[in-house]
Amino acid sequence: MGFDPRHWSGGRSEQRVTSNVEALLAENDVLRREVSRLSRELERLQRQQRQRSRQDPSSQRPWGEPSAQPPPRISRQQVQAWGQSLAQQSGWSALRQRGLELLIDQLNRSSFPARLTLEQRLDRLVPGLGTDVLAAVGAKPNKQTTAVLAAFALFGVRAIEWLDEDPRRVVEQLRQRQDRSSSSRQGRRTRSDQRRTDRVGSVHPRDSRMAALRVLGLDANASLVEIKQAHRKLVKQHHPDLGGSAEAFRRVNEAYQALVQ
Repeated sequence: MGFDPRHWSGGRSEQRVTSNVEALLAENDVLRREVSRLSRELERLQRQQRQRSRQDPSSQRPWGEPSAQPPPRISRQQVQAWGQSLAQQSGWSALRQRGLELLIDQLNRSSFPARLTLEQRLDRLVPGLGTDVLAAVGAKPNKQTTAVLAAFALFGVRAIEWLDEDPRRVVEQLRQRQDRSSSSRQGRRTRSDQRRTDRVGSVHPRDSRMAALRVLGLDANASLVEIKQAHRKLVKQHHPDLGGSAEAFRRVNEAYQALVQ
């Protein structure tokens, strides 16, 4: 039972109505066949995905679902390009890799919350950013890539914009901050050295050996080998080119000369 338009009689318009209805029914049949074909194709693709999942456990995720790991925001090529651009700016030669590393450490220690690593700081700003930046730099950063890290430590997320558009300003800011950081460390070390050590030239001649040994942190029974080892260690620690105190560096050398003469 029910109404079938093909059997409806409507006078002179009967032939026209019947023709239109038959066309619609034919189109409906075509659509049903297309839906059926697409369903079979989807089932075939899902079977293939299940087979690949059994062969490769690492690929076990629903078909068509995007990978859980997004593409990196910062690529190794991008970091290298930034580093090369910085190296072409005036003032680049005044930057030292060790000075930049110390600047990064100082900025990390003064961050809030304190003592976060650079990776943690950037990840707090944009999830995954710090991880991507450190991965792009690699395990052995050079001066150029260290400067890129220092830019992120100083400017945060805005470092991307500054590195792209104004590398000259980045170098200038890094140089100024490096110089201020170095001056601050040198001032602290000089005051500390003055409290802990004696000036070799101000002691009585008979006590000069003991004073020199105290400068090197040794006792009265120190051997020549121990004196040389202590001298090498302190020279590296107090060398002005490495951010040390020039005054402490001079006292260490004077003490060593007094002991080996």
